[in-house]
Amino acid sequence: MPRIALATYDPGAEPGRDADLPVLVRALTDAGAEAEARYWDDPDADWGGYDLVVIRSTWDYSWRAEEFTAWVERAGALTRLANPAPVVRWNTDKRYLGELAAAGVPTVPTRYLAPGEPADLPADHEYVIKPTSGAGARFAARYTPAEHDTALRQLARMHAEGFTAMVQPYVRGIDVSGERALQFFGGGLLHASRKGAVLAPGTPYDADKVAHPDLEPWQPTDAELAVTDKALAAVPGGTGLLYARVDLVDGEDGEPRLMELELVEPNLFLWLHPDSLPRVTQAILAAAEGH
Repeated sequence: MPRIALATYDPGAEPGRDADLPVLVRALTDAGAEAEARYWDDPDADWGGYDLVVIRSTWDYSWRAEEFTAWVERAGALTRLANPAPVVRWNTDKRYLGELAAAGVPTVPTRYLAPGEPADLPADHEYVIKPTSGAGARFAARYTPAEHDTALRQLARMHAEGFTAMVQPYVRGIDVSGERALQFFGGGLLHASRKGAVLAPGTPYDADKVAHPDLEPWQPTDAELAVTDKALAAVPGGTGLLYARVDLVDGEDGEPRLMELELVEPNLFLWLHPDSLPRVTQAILAAAEGH
C-alpha cells in the first residue's frame, strides 16, 4: 500500500480554497493508497515516510519563496517529490519566461525590474505589472500611460518588499478570447479550461481578485497544442513532470502566446472536469510505485 502525501497550505481561520483536495484524497484511498493532505510547512511531517509527495495547493508559497524552496529541497532529498525539486525551484521565479522565449517559445513579451533598477515603464500602451514570484493575481495590476504615478507607487512597494517586478503589455486578446489553461497529467493532456480577464481597469494591485472568473471547459486548438508542446519541451529537466498547466492568450496577431507555465501547484479544476479524476488518481498511484 503506497503512502502518499498531498502537500497543501494552512488557511488559518479562513476556509481552504482547494475544493479538489478532499476529493483526491478520497479517490486515492478508495484505490488502495494510504493518502492524506499535509501542510507543506508542518514541522511534524515526516516527509521521508511517504512513497510520494505531490505538491497540490501550496498557495501561500509565493510570499514565502525562500522558505518554500528550502522545503522543496528537503522533501525532494527524502522521498519522491512531484514535480521534481529542480523543476519546482526553476518554476517559482517567472523569469523562466525569458528562458523559454530565448528557446523559441512564443510568449507574452516581458521585461524585469529588480529592486534598485530604474522604473522604465511604457509610455505608449497599456501594460501589466506583477511580481516574478506570485500567484492568483496578487500584486498584479494593469495601467495606462496616464496612470504612471500610480504604477510607480506599486513598483516602490514591491521593491521595498524585495520583489522583482515583471512588466508586460496588456494583451487585449484576453478581453475577447479569454485565457486558456491546458492541463497535463501523467504525460498527456488531461483537460482544458478557459477563463475571462482577471485584471479590470482601475483595480488596485493589492486588492483581492477573482483568480479564475467565468471558468468553463475548453477544447484546445492545434495552434494551442503546438505552443504547449514547445513550452514543455523547453523545460530544464522536464522529462520527470507529473503535471503541468500551460496558460495561453492570443497575441496581437491572433496566435496563442504563453502567459505562464505552472509546474508548482496548479489548480486542477477537477470540480469542472470530474471525469478526469480517475486519470489523475491512476497517474499519482503509478508515480508512487516508481512507474
